[in-house]
Amino acid sequence: MKKFFSFLSKYSNKKIISFDGGGVRTIASLVFLKKLEAESGKKVVDIFDMFIGTSAGALNAACFAYGGFSADKVKRYWSKGYLDRIMKTSFFWDKASLIQARPRYENEGRIKVLNEIFGDSTLKESIKPFLSFAYDIEKREHVVFDSMNTPDISFVDAVASSSAAPMYFPTYQMQNKSWMIDGSIVSNNPTLIGYSYAKKILETENIKVFSLGSGQNKNKISGSSSSKWGGVGWLRNDIIGMLLDSEIHNSISQDIFKDNYLRINSPRGEINRFLDDDSDENLEKIHLMGMEWWSKFGEDALKFIED
Repeated sequence: MKKFFSFLSKYSNKKIISFDGGGVRTIASLVFLKKLEAESGKKVVDIFDMFIGTSAGALNAACFAYGGFSADKVKRYWSKGYLDRIMKTSFFWDKASLIQARPRYENEGRIKVLNEIFGDSTLKESIKPFLSFAYDIEKREHVVFDSMNTPDISFVDAVASSSAAPMYFPTYQMQNKSWMIDGSIVSNNPTLIGYSYAKKILETENIKVFSLGSGQNKNKISGSSSSKWGGVGWLRNDIIGMLLDSEIHNSISQDIFKDNYLRINSPRGEINRFLDDDSDENLEKIHLMGMEWWSKFGEDALKFIED
């Protein structure tokens, strides 16, 4: 009987959800998912078979996979109160400064929050399969954490490693003594990496991919001015953002998956490019971006999850 169900699973349609990194901008994806839950009458955890995320998106994916939380509950971990605890520092620095002697924030606050959410739970204890990835700074290679291949890795280690954004947070040392930085160094859109693992974890290639971005910077850059930039000039003009905003993975995914792929994203407009701007004004703009996504993609999303 077990073999029979395994045989059927290879031909059944599975759905995975993928969360980009993007700091506080990832709140927009949760605003969108709150509407999806309300309009479909289903919880996100009941809609999707696997949860994938990198950087800030790893936290969202982990909350759904581990606890089966509602989108509203996951969004609460991005409230001003939690953000103040996560982005905690004991020294003075200027958010607008490009020259920093040390990371903007310490790890202590965010690790405490992660421990409150996940405790000592390991990936094998998740309700649904989960995947995130980070970059091993000493070995100089990417590392994938998932429920099947690394079941004994803790959720705290997996999420803290994947979201240790250089300049924002210190390099994170895992329990196994490995030193990790943000998974967005590997790819800010985890769709293709997640899919390559999902085929084995879900035992099927019949997979639909629901991909959530975090807004793109489409502000024009002067070509003639850029020809004169050195290191500081490129940093000042968002070279890191250019790398994170690349949609090459989206273009490839559209070509591979065709109708089995839905990408939710848009230009970020007036939302601050800095990933840690938790001002009331910026958070409101992010919320509005999520609502605009629903207006544009909501009907397609409802059809996508029903097929």
